[in-house]
Amino acid sequence: MSDHHPGGCLCGAIRYRLVEAPITFYACHCKDCQRQTGSAFGLSMFVRREAIELLSGEPDRFELTMSDGRVKRGRFCASCATRLWGEPRAFPELCVLRPGTLDDPSVFEPVGHIWTGSACSWVTIPDDGVLYEGQPDDYRPLLQAWRDR
Repeated sequence: MSDHHPGGCLCGAIRYRLVEAPITFYACHCKDCQRQTGSAFGLSMFVRREAIELLSGEPDRFELTMSDGRVKRGRFCASCATRLWGEPRAFPELCVLRPGTLDDPSVFEPVGHIWTGSACSWVTIPDDGVLYEGQPDDYRPLLQAWRDR
């Protein structure tokens, strides 16, 4: 697997390169991800913040306080509204890359699924990965599964 994976937004105004291997990669079936992506689930790829090298453009920031007080923040393209990555407040050294923004997202495969209890009934979830019915209390199994793949 190459150590450099280019990506960018839909319109091409933002281009970046992932210069390190991800820390983990999973699918989230929570209602927030469904609403935010307009799809059945969201894909979350944890990477070190320094692993994202901007090549062109400057993504705008967003910050949203949810009704329960949680704060979601990250980066997006102001021209085409592509959400590029999240910036978790609890882990400022990490980003949650949206792997669909990679030029070739097929080089990676999720090792698990979270919030499976909220999954759309027509989604088939493989039973050979790390699975959580809700929010994981411990992400170590997802991290270990990624290392072991």
